[in-house]
Amino acid sequence: MSADQDVPTITPYRDGPLLVRGPVRLQDTQGREIEVGRETIALCRCGKSRIKPFCDGTHKLSGFRAASEADVRRD
Repeated sequence: MSADQDVPTITPYRDGPLLVRGPVRLQDTQGREIEVGRETIALCRCGKSRIKPFCDGTHKLSGFRAASEADVRRD
C-alpha cells in the first residue's frame, strides 16, 4: 500500500454519493462500528437510500441534486 492509499479521500459526485476511498472506520451515532468490507464505499447524500448510510442509486430516481465542487464562501 502506498502512502497515498493510507490517507482517506472523500469525493462528492455531482447529483450522487460521497465516494470514500482508503482506510476508514465507519460508526453509527451510538459508536457501534458499521462493517464496510471494502476500501471504496459510496455514502448516501440524498437521504433516500434503503441501505443507509450506503448509496443504493436511489438519488437517480428521486431527482437529487448536489454539486461536485465545494461552495466558496466569501466573507
